[in-house]
Amino acid sequence: MVIKAKIIWGGKEHSIEYHDADSFLELPADKITQAYGVCFVDDKIVIGLRGAKQTWGIIGGTVEPGETPEQTLIREVQEESNMRVLKYLPLGYQIVTRPDGSINYQLRYCCMVQPIGNFVSDPAGSIVEIKLVNPADYKEYFDWGEVGDRIIARALELKLKII
Repeated sequence: MVIKAKIIWGGKEHSIEYHDADSFLELPADKITQAYGVCFVDDKIVIGLRGAKQTWGIIGGTVEPGETPEQTLIREVQEESNMRVLKYLPLGYQIVTRPDGSINYQLRYCCMVQPIGNFVSDPAGSIVEIKLVNPADYKEYFDWGEVGDRIIARALELKLKII
């Protein structure tokens, strides 16, 4: 499935092209900038409040130099939620085209996670609060339109494969 959308970020329009994916091996590694997960604890998903923007969303972050996207996912989930990734599967990716024509790839995973302890703080300071919510209620916290609907729906499908 491919979904095209436009978003305004930093006051400028960006094009988004979302693709379902069972693998990320065909993507250009040097263009992958993000790894985020729809993380399940039992039947709830973990969402985080980004303090600077006061917006809720799924957990994840930027791929650091020398890191694979999977390493990024595992590190960011632990840092931003104090949870351990037990299992994960590729869910999909977004191709983001900036106003200058440059592109990057943002990966999305479906994950089963387990709390290590209570969430206290994100070392980077990005996430200031986490919640476990029913996936059906995610739009009470954030609405990413058709792309968000597909990401959550596909995560629910994939969850059945990794439990």
